[in-house]
Amino acid sequence: MTHTPSGNAAPPGGAAPTVPAVPSQSGPGSAPATPRHTPDGSRLPAPRPPEAPRRTAFVEGAVRLREAATTEPGRLRIIGAVLATLVVAFGAVTAWQMTDRAAAADAVLTSSQPLTSDAADIYRSLADANTAASSGFLAGGQETAASRDRYEKDIRTAAAKLVNAAANSDPDSSSAATIAELNRLLPEYKGLVERARTYNRQGYPVGGAYLRYANEKMQQEMLPAAEDLYKKENQRLQADYADATPYPWAAIALGTVALAALAWTQRRTYLRTHRVLNHGLVAATAASTVVLLWLVAGHSIARSGLNDSYDHGVRSLNVLHDARIASLRARGNENLTLVSRGAETKKVGDETHDAYDYDFERDMDALGKGLTRAGELADDSGGKKPVTAAVSNMTEWKKRHGAAREQDEKGNYQRALDLVIGGKGATGECFDGVDDSLAAALAHEEAEFTEAAGGGRDALKGLPEGAAGLAVLGAAGAVLGIGRRLSEYR
Repeated sequence: MTHTPSGNAAPPGGAAPTVPAVPSQSGPGSAPATPRHTPDGSRLPAPRPPEAPRRTAFVEGAVRLREAATTEPGRLRIIGAVLATLVVAFGAVTAWQMTDRAAAADAVLTSSQPLTSDAADIYRSLADANTAASSGFLAGGQETAASRDRYEKDIRTAAAKLVNAAANSDPDSSSAATIAELNRLLPEYKGLVERARTYNRQGYPVGGAYLRYANEKMQQEMLPAAEDLYKKENQRLQADYADATPYPWAAIALGTVALAALAWTQRRTYLRTHRVLNHGLVAATAASTVVLLWLVAGHSIARSGLNDSYDHGVRSLNVLHDARIASLRARGNENLTLVSRGAETKKVGDETHDAYDYDFERDMDALGKGLTRAGELADDSGGKKPVTAAVSNMTEWKKRHGAAREQDEKGNYQRALDLVIGGKGATGECFDGVDDSLAAALAHEEAEFTEAAGGGRDALKGLPEGAAGLAVLGAAGAVLGIGRRLSEYR
């Protein structure tokens, strides 16, 4: 018996077989995708792609600059910035370099050279005081008021110059230490001289020993220290000249570059607009040209004046100072030859000489060479005349000294003494003539130095300030000139 299927059942063989579900595969051998979840079961957001690396400020600026350079307004802005920077840099470097040179030129005139002269005066005063002390000792109880006053004046001059040098020197410098040492030795020397005078007036021979000890302190300690101070101040003077005279090549180079850039910009503007003048750029060019010409001309005049002050002032002053020192040393040794009476000797080769007379001859040779050199450096009659007079007095001095030594060696001590410290016809008269002539020559050369160095310093007045002010005006002109061109694109 056959039954008919009831309901919705499909007839046998009328429906497709059911296939089990299979997870989708992304490809052969690939792992199934696993969704990312948090511990509480919620799905995590998908990861962001990595960000591109950030550019540095320099790179960013370079990129913007390249982008700006692709347009004419951008190029004009770049040109304006470069022009303003060049003009301002030119003015700043000019002001900086010329400020240093002006300060050095002022130091030459008002500081280092006067201090060099003061140091030479300290040496001269000490040496002259030593000479006056020995002359007074030789006179014994008949020491003149003039000789005593000369000694006291020299001591006061040396002390005053030391105070001035101390006030103008660096407290931590070697010059300050030398000045302090001289201030310590000066009272000791004065004490020895006073003891020598006291014993000499009383007729005690020990007075001569004290005077020789005072002279030894002067010759071996005080005068070398004074000479060292003179050399140090002279080196300081040379350093100031070295700072004041070199050409400011950095400023000159920047000025040339700035003018070249301004000329190129104006030519570029003319070729693009066919306009001959741009008022702003012309003003910038004029200001830069004035600064450059002022810089070159002003420094050249200053350099010429300073070089002239050195060649015809400082060099002559140094030679004259050395000659005066040699004459003072010679006079002191001449006096001490009579004070020691052969107690001090010096062996040279196989011969024995009186120590002080031997040193006298050496000092006179140095004086002769110095006067010859001073005559060569003197460039006018005002400088030559006193040097010629000094040479004449030196020649006569040598003759009278020879006569005095002859009398001393014969045992005629009083006659030798008269020929040395006596009045008319004595060697002291010749020494005073040499010293007065050298003082006149020094005064003449000092005036020439002051005139030349003052002219050199004055040539730099206002240059640093003027250069800075004109550079600001030039930069403003360049910016306004470029701004005028930029306004045409708005």
